[in-house]
Amino acid sequence: MCGFVGFTGAIDGREDILEKMRRRIAHRGPDMTGGHIDGDVALGFVRLSIIDLNSGSQPMFNEDGSVVIVYNGEIYNFMELREELEKSGHIFRTRCDTEVLIHGYEEWGDGLVDRLRGMFAFVIWDSRIKTLFGARDIFGIKPFYYTKTSKGDLLFGSEIKAFLEHPHFIKKVNKEALRPYLTFQYPVTEETFFGGVFRLPAAHCFTMGPDGEMKIRRFWDADFTVSENKPSFDECCDEIDRTVRESVTAHRISDVKVGSFLSGGVDSSYITALLMPDDTFSVGFEQDTFNETDDAKELSEKLGVKNYRHLLTADECFGAFPDIQYHMDEPQSNPSSVPLYFLAKLAAEHVTVVLSGEGADEIFAGYEWYDETPAMKKYKKLPGWFRRACAGAAEHLPYFRGREFLIRCSGRPENYFIGQALVFPEKEALDILRPEYRCGRSPREITSEIYARVAGADELTKKQYLDLNLWLPGDILLKADKMSMAHSLELRVPYLDKMVMKMAGGIPHEYKINGIDTKYVFRQAANRTLPDEWAHRKKKGFPVPIRIWLREKKYRDIVAEYFEADYTGEFFDREKLMKLLDDHYSGKENNQRKIWTVFTFLVWYRKFFIEN
Repeated sequence: MCGFVGFTGAIDGREDILEKMRRRIAHRGPDMTGGHIDGDVALGFVRLSIIDLNSGSQPMFNEDGSVVIVYNGEIYNFMELREELEKSGHIFRTRCDTEVLIHGYEEWGDGLVDRLRGMFAFVIWDSRIKTLFGARDIFGIKPFYYTKTSKGDLLFGSEIKAFLEHPHFIKKVNKEALRPYLTFQYPVTEETFFGGVFRLPAAHCFTMGPDGEMKIRRFWDADFTVSENKPSFDECCDEIDRTVRESVTAHRISDVKVGSFLSGGVDSSYITALLMPDDTFSVGFEQDTFNETDDAKELSEKLGVKNYRHLLTADECFGAFPDIQYHMDEPQSNPSSVPLYFLAKLAAEHVTVVLSGEGADEIFAGYEWYDETPAMKKYKKLPGWFRRACAGAAEHLPYFRGREFLIRCSGRPENYFIGQALVFPEKEALDILRPEYRCGRSPREITSEIYARVAGADELTKKQYLDLNLWLPGDILLKADKMSMAHSLELRVPYLDKMVMKMAGGIPHEYKINGIDTKYVFRQAANRTLPDEWAHRKKKGFPVPIRIWLREKKYRDIVAEYFEADYTGEFFDREKLMKLLDDHYSGKENNQRKIWTVFTFLVWYRKFFIEN
């Protein structure tokens, strides 16, 4: 696990610029640094040593030095690819997966990405044809950002903050990012909160030749097609257990110590029970209803492994929050980012690699939004044309009791489902924003582009597909990478594996959600390894006591200082923000998520545009 930076252009002082950019992301790789300048291309690298500790330095070259790579991630099938490449005559000098990417590019060109199983973001410079080739993994586990400078040169890297050190980078807020963020709670567009800075989408690669044109293409897409020869429920359980076990085995490869994150839920518990690490790690809060560490400790004891845990205080969380947003690069108001930051800090004191349970809900259908209530199921027995007509009429009427019910029963998630977070309804978001920041796209405009790719699919497939393309890379995996790498910790996600996804995509929908539970077949498979109370425990997420904190004067006043600041008036109606805060503080309303989402943006803005 590492980080990289780079840029094109024959600018003066490139060595110094490259060094400053590397320092900005030193937390991603404290073990080793490296750089390479060739003509108009500069590549920088920081390394967290995981495999082949002595010989895996980067930038790494092919035999004659004409092809060079900087790379962040792990390729789990690198030994099979290496064997194939050696048979074709390629000579390897290390045991690193990085070298497989170099020779794989030489052998297969941009077809390399179709063969990779793992998490990755990389850039290859081919000096023979003066071409950059880069890619990001199929789920977006590893980050990749790029921008064109004021001089037309390309900047790229693992974190946006490195760009701040380039003299031709112009720092500005992307005015179109704030409106959708208030609804989604995370950066949802390809252009980031930094104007002109883009993220390379998951499952995409690019080529940039001597003409300077960056050609981007998608190389993979999720497929939820069930075979005509439908497998039985027990066959699916067998296949889940076999595939997840094999993925955990692949993800445990390391020359350093591996542990696991452990909550009280089925996802991390299943991973832990299959991995059987020496150490597990858990955090909770002092409030009993926000503490699952007892469940984690109990399972660890049953498995015979050591559990390290820590209970967080509000002072710790508010004190660290500016640093959390600095490491995040963009505002992201999922409250679970806060405990995840401290969980990674705890784990990094004992291990270098952890396995975690992200992704199971998206690919096995674990979220409550994917299910239907008994009333919905009863209503859906009515003809589809009637339900769609009622939903269409309801959409154009003011709020009334039952309005959302009618819309959700339309059979068209395109009309109501934007993913697993909905903070400010669109009208409320527009109401608190200053006019010049109301220019971003609406939530429906953003989701419609993704829904269009699965227009003929069923409702569950549409919801899962949307979450795989928006929620997973934009929220879940963004915080997983940034919070772990803030503490030089490699986080691996065995459920988000090419082979697991291929298997999960073919599971019949009625096995996933069946009126008893969500991701039901997955739970039954996990139950072969886990006790009942862990396999079938209801999903809690990562609960954070924001509601309680914001009703204490000390923390209410911290937020109020941001809400009343002069710079806040550029973006928001400050009086309306204070009403949200005071109504919550008094107990009149529960505005915790709305307050936290605005607060997060303002903390981020102060960190990058006022203090930095």
